[in-house]
This record gives sequence, structure tokens and C-alpha cells, in this order.
Amino acid sequence: MWRRRHRCGRRGRFPKPIMLGMTPPTNSFTPNPPRNLEPIFLEMAELEALRLVDLEGLSQEEAGQRMRVSRGTVWRLVQSARKKTAQALCEGRPMYIVPPASEGNRRS
Repeated sequence: MWRRRHRCGRRGRFPKPIMLGMTPPTNSFTPNPPRNLEPIFLEMAELEALRLVDLEGLSQEEAGQRMRVSRGTVWRLVQSARKKTAQALCEGRPMYIVPPASEGNRRS
């Protein structure tokens, strides 16, 4: 499953697509009892990097090869996912997994 990313702004090249290995069985996690706090949004690429590095125990280099991105990109995605997950757990905020953007929603 490919995930298309969008560039920021009008100039420059489009980012390289990221290879995703799986789709999660659920797309949201909410605290019990629910509170009215602003949710945290976790991207699918961040979830995939977190799964490969922390759950499967791959090195960042191996995860980058599997996702077809650089090791630095994997490091950035894992750091962002860890921060968001820790924030959601510590603050009791709901967390939503953002589905990849479809090809039809892409801007030119």
C-alpha cells in the first residue's frame, strides 16, 4: 500500500511515496472515561515506522529499506510517533490514526 504525501507550498518536488506494510484494525483510541480534550492525529507513516522499529525490532536502516525511504526519514517519523503516543497517554487525550490521502484528493 502506497501513501502519497503532499508538498508544502507551491514550489519544489513532490515527496517520495512511503511503502506501508499494513492497515491497522482500528483508527482511534479514546480514554475511558472520555474527556473533552483536543485529539492527537497520528499519520499512517508514523505508525508504520513505530511498528517496524519498536514492535518488530528492526533497525532504522532496515525499516527504511522496507518503507523505501531514508534512515533519517524513519528516525523523524519514529520520534514524532513516540512523542504523540506519549502525549496521548500522559494527558489522557484521544488519538486518531489518519488514513493515507487518496489519489483523487491530490492537488497539483
